[in-house]
Amino acid sequence: MAPNRIVVIGASAGGVAALRAFTSGLIVPLRAPILVVLHIGAQHSELPAILNASGPTPAKHGEDGERVTPGQIYIAPSDRHMIVVAGHLRLTRGPKVNWARPAIDPLFRSAAENYGPAAIGVILTGNLNDGSLGLHEIKRRGGVAIAQDPSDAVHPDMPRSAAVQVDLDYCLPLAELPELLVRLVAGEGGVVTIDPLNETPEAGADLIEGGEFDRPITITCPDCGGALRRSEIGTLTNYACHIGHTYTAEAMAAAQFDDMEKVMRSAERILNERAEFCRQMADGVDAMGDSSDGELWRAASREALDRAYTMREFIEQDWLTPSSVLSSNLG
Repeated sequence: MAPNRIVVIGASAGGVAALRAFTSGLIVPLRAPILVVLHIGAQHSELPAILNASGPTPAKHGEDGERVTPGQIYIAPSDRHMIVVAGHLRLTRGPKVNWARPAIDPLFRSAAENYGPAAIGVILTGNLNDGSLGLHEIKRRGGVAIAQDPSDAVHPDMPRSAAVQVDLDYCLPLAELPELLVRLVAGEGGVVTIDPLNETPEAGADLIEGGEFDRPITITCPDCGGALRRSEIGTLTNYACHIGHTYTAEAMAAAQFDDMEKVMRSAERILNERAEFCRQMADGVDAMGDSSDGELWRAASREALDRAYTMREFIEQDWLTPSSVLSSNLG
């Protein structure tokens, strides 16, 4: 029999401390599997060991194809999206979502798709708004939507976005979450007893994104340069390219700025390289006794160096970075 409930948790900046506090507050393991995504990118993760030292619920990195069981914490490994399909984990190196892999939205959406009203989604501390779309889907399918109280979070952006974009069932301090989840899993407010909605692990295995696409827009993907399409999911605006890279509007703004800075830094590097190349050419021409051509090469070197300095000053200026614009107001 499949577990009656499943708990999915997403965290980013400040997430290690938050998850440690959460697991220490679970006096006894939940009678439901707990699936966790923490934004760690490709760096090595010691999170299972940290959580195992924090509380009685065993924690491990998820393995592709394994069946989820109650009383176990499964953590998305480095550089892999983790989703749940028919009670089994699937790990993929699919396109980044909201500039992250592992990302929260794929896991939450798969839980919503496969568990419906038996899914419980929790958003903890973090920047930007990964997880809001997935939590919206959990709520839309009858599951329970929970966010840490933004005033209680070290980085309040993610729980604040969830509170704005999703009709939350609960928004409360981190210290109160373990007791709440124990009550929900035990069936407070009515016992939810459903099996996962898909019948085989293969069903939905490619579930990463959802929503209906609008026409292509004149903005390209910061990851691959492909044309983006915009979709409206609830009150959130989502952008996706044909490769599968997806962004909320806030994540898109951050990724686009980073891409712009990389291009300008590349231009600065090329100008510095040109300055050095021209200087070496000047030295070579001087060695052959042609002082006039040597001076031209030195002038070209100075010109490239001056423009490299100008480019650096341009890059290092302050840029307007609105952080409070809701994605529903963009486009």
